[in-house]
Amino acid sequence: MIKSVKPKKALGQHFLTDLNIASRIAATVQDYTLPILEIGPGMGVLTQFLLQQGSDVTVVEIDKESVKYLTEHFPQLQGRILEFDFLKLPLDRLFPGKFCVIGNYPYNISSQIFFKVLDYKEQIPCCSGMLQKEVAERIASKPGNKAYGILSVLLQAWYDIEYLFTVDERVFNPPPKVKSAVIRMTRNSVTQLGCDEQLFKTVVKTGFNQRRKTLRNSLKPLLPENAKEKISDSIFDQRPEQLSVPQFIELTNRIASLRNM
Repeated sequence: MIKSVKPKKALGQHFLTDLNIASRIAATVQDYTLPILEIGPGMGVLTQFLLQQGSDVTVVEIDKESVKYLTEHFPQLQGRILEFDFLKLPLDRLFPGKFCVIGNYPYNISSQIFFKVLDYKEQIPCCSGMLQKEVAERIASKPGNKAYGILSVLLQAWYDIEYLFTVDERVFNPPPKVKSAVIRMTRNSVTQLGCDEQLFKTVVKTGFNQRRKTLRNSLKPLLPENAKEKISDSIFDQRPEQLSVPQFIELTNRIASLRNM
């Protein structure tokens, strides 16, 4: 029987060793009656507390050694341990209805994880867990802050974000070089943005890709040639970090209107 799993740098593994923090993270789930998908369980430090709640838990783990450890130490997970890359997992086939997502997310793919959650926003009412503090601050940041960016806008359009608490690097094996933080995302009441959603994403990404420029300059590639010199809207004189989600929606509709002239 495997007694422990060696953390693998290539997988961005930093195993949490503080059971109190693991318990606090497990408590961030808002509805234990829904199925729960845990990403990157490692040796199950978080999993054990989720199972104690009587939750319907499925775990997805790409590390073969961790999968073997979980199989040996958590018989109640039989048939619910997926040896798979989460980013390639067809979630709608796995869960026909709503489910919650939780995890101590690998630092190297945490942003990609949250973008994938966004793709399944109608099925995921709650997503919580631990990630690099810098990324957590970016997700929860408000307009006007340097951390405010693409992740902030796209996620806050559909979720209410809570930055819950910071976690010291010394409670991990091995200790990461940065602090971590726990956040919770709860699906808001928005069903339609009121604009072209694909264009909204493009506007946000294009604006922040040149965040030091005003939107008048950074968004030129999205505008027809005959409209570039006719823009008088003051919103184009701002930089992307100054705009709230509703303002980005307004901007998207303005660009759509200019493109249809």
